[in-house]
Amino acid sequence: QVHLVESGGGSVQAGGSLRLSCAASGYTYSSGCMAWFRQVPGKEREGVASIYTNIILPNGGTTYYADSVKGRITTPQANTKDTVYLQMNNLKPEDTGMYYCASRTGACGDAWYLNARYNYWGQGAQVTVSS
Repeated sequence: QVHLVESGGGSVQAGGSLRLSCAASGYTYSSGCMAWFRQVPGKEREGVASIYTNIILPNGGTTYYADSVKGRITTPQANTKDTVYLQMNNLKPEDTGMYYCASRTGACGDAWYLNARYNYWGQGAQVTVSS
């Protein structure tokens, strides 16, 4: 079993910054695709960003981003494969939502945004951006 624990989040005004963390643990965890999703009431969970956390393979560190967040949000990785961040800058009110990290084995690939592909999920962290 893999456990994902999120931290960070909170409230900020438009144009501000926040950072979320996602730490993976559990004896079965190995490097793979770690992704961030967000959800607002009444809407489906949408992919925000992902990163392939393998620190050995040449494609390790490959990232994907939703078009709506490119240039504002990044998902850097800690020096280990176990923790990733979601660095959110120049936040907009439409970024408001519950943010979840998720993980699966293997590289992320072009279909990284499909939430059904992920086996493990964090508990979620609320991000609220006011105008």
